[in-house]
Amino acid sequence: MKRIGIDVGGTNTDAVLVDGGTVVGAVKTATTDDVTGGVRTALRDLTAQVGGAIAGTAAVMIGTTHFINAVVQRRHLNRAAALRICLPACASLPPMVDWPRDLAALVDGGAYLVEGGHEYDGRPLMPLDEAAVAEAGRRMRADGVTAVAVTSVFSPLTSAFEDRAAEILRQEHPDLRITLSSTLGRIGLLERENVTILNACLQDLAGETVRAFETAIAESGLDAPLFITQNDGTVASAAIAREQPVFGFASGPTNSMRGAAFLSGIDDAMVVDVGGTTSDVGCLRAGFPREANNVVQVGGVRTLFRMPDVLSIGIGGGTVVKQDPLTVGPVSVGHRLTREALVFGGDTLTLTDIAVAAGIAEIGDRSRIAALPAALVRETVETVHRRLAETVDRMKSDAAAVPLLAVGGGAMLTPDRMPGISEVVRVEHFAVANAVGAATAQVSGEVDHVFRDMDRDALLREAETMARERAVAAGADPATLKVVDMEDLPLAYLPGNAVRARVRVVGDIVAEGMRRAG
Repeated sequence: MKRIGIDVGGTNTDAVLVDGGTVVGAVKTATTDDVTGGVRTALRDLTAQVGGAIAGTAAVMIGTTHFINAVVQRRHLNRAAALRICLPACASLPPMVDWPRDLAALVDGGAYLVEGGHEYDGRPLMPLDEAAVAEAGRRMRADGVTAVAVTSVFSPLTSAFEDRAAEILRQEHPDLRITLSSTLGRIGLLERENVTILNACLQDLAGETVRAFETAIAESGLDAPLFITQNDGTVASAAIAREQPVFGFASGPTNSMRGAAFLSGIDDAMVVDVGGTTSDVGCLRAGFPREANNVVQVGGVRTLFRMPDVLSIGIGGGTVVKQDPLTVGPVSVGHRLTREALVFGGDTLTLTDIAVAAGIAEIGDRSRIAALPAALVRETVETVHRRLAETVDRMKSDAAAVPLLAVGGGAMLTPDRMPGISEVVRVEHFAVANAVGAATAQVSGEVDHVFRDMDRDALLREAETMARERAVAAGADPATLKVVDMEDLPLAYLPGNAVRARVRVVGDIVAEGMRRAG
């Protein structure tokens, strides 16, 4: 099955054509300011490279930084209301109480607290105040708010009140785009509410971005559905991506990690992805990125939902190097590398220039960096190697020596040896591993649920069944599903032998889903 994978990074937009287990073609182009322009260019260059081999492409998978950049840069965000189903409890801390003031002021579409919610075991805390929900919907319509985040106490256990609130809101405000926290976050009210609001305020941008990508694909002459990569190393259809853009956060590093596993055939390893702006370090388990189990901040907002456990540092091919005293990063020339780096005729000293001067890269005009002092080159390389080694060591979970997969356009900056690393593996097509990861991605289903009065084997079987059902609903082939992550945590402070279980399964996209996606 032929697939095109595209990864839009801060510096480069990479594209590959993968047929089964073979990379047929690969291109790397500069990311454009409007991002979608880079996608068009990448598709055009890939088509020119592979020629007729592109015919019969079954799907196009795109990873984008659009959504997380919008939050970080405070741009292209729509206003979103917050409806919290919680009273008489959980009223002391209002929605967005811990948000950065500038971001809260930009997206705040009003906060509404109504009676309702559930206990940890699914028993109603209070009946849902349907009249108050209806009144909130009318006020949102009057205020011109077109997106809302609905959060109910313990809704990951039962979404009944959120589902009913959504029905009422649609009756009062038919044009309202509704995000339910039970579809996104985990147990932890404020953090789950935060990510739900973030998702709601990205709804306009998500719709525009997906439309732009679909247009770019159509203009390239391809008749293939669009899928958007997710931050767990899987993909979602364009329709799902429109509704849940927050799952695209940090999808770049996970694409690279999945691509590294595919290209190397190694499923358990550390991975360093050296791009043009940052180096991202993570851990592969069973071929998938290890997930973060704690609170993750996005643009200064505390969230608790599915995110990869990745540590990023300001080391990349476009990283600016300054002398007297030596300073390496974190500033980067980003997608302007081919204009501003010395070897490309610019006037900014970057790590790409250092790599060429050190003889570990052959790119651009070497004569333009011939005058760089040897001591500067040596000290800079040592600094980069030390920082990368320290970052990898921080991300390791134990002292055992494991392989390190080095990928990304700046992979040449990775040292050949590191403490605690059995070998540094440099895979074929390392520079476009992110796009390979996108092209080979699968579909996932996840459940995070609290069970009570059940033995361990029974609750894990039930959790797995729920996860499989969600994966199939998302477009996975049931025959290909496998469990990639399973954990259970007894909740000793709660009655009823309560256990929190989390299970994730993945599977190939069903062929029928390829035809229907988007």
